Amino acid sequence: MKNLTLSCLLLVCIGFQSCKNDEKQKAEEAAKAEGETVVSTACYKAIYEKDTIDLKLNTLKNGKLNGDMIMKVAPVTVRTGEVAGEFHGDTLFIDYTFKEAASQGKTFKNPMALLKRDNQLILGNGTMQTTMGVTYLVKDKPIDFERVKYKFDTVECADKK
Repeated sequence: MKNLTLSCLLLVCIGFQSCKNDEKQKAEEAAKAEGETVVSTACYKAIYEKDTIDLKLNTLKNGKLNGDMIMKVAPVTVRTGEVAGEFHGDTLFIDYTFKEAASQGKTFKNPMALLKRDNQLILGNGTMQTTMGVTYLVKDKPIDFERVKYKFDTVECADKK
């Protein structure tokens, strides 16, 4: 009888703890969704010779950014993908996850650094390194924002998604 009472009490405690964990998890998911609410959207375009890059950035309530980027690099390469990142001072560090039309669905991921100067975003040239399949900008090497190809100007967004 004593073991039966103790077992029932243990099951009730486990049930209460489970409910408490569900409530905590729901609260965390709600806070995350709140932080990922889009506050503003800005669109940019960079043109260099025959290359064109279209960039759409969504600023989220939590301060991070995400969006879409389409790179049309001459003669035929088209890269379509998503960006995600955040500002560190006046420099936006993003990861560009994209697919090339010629690579038959294979996904690539590259880091990028864009300097915000006036109303422009300037795509910098930095030293990249790949370790265990992950490519990143080397921290100890400076990023060149002077001798660059792509300077993004603000443009009107084509669609309001």
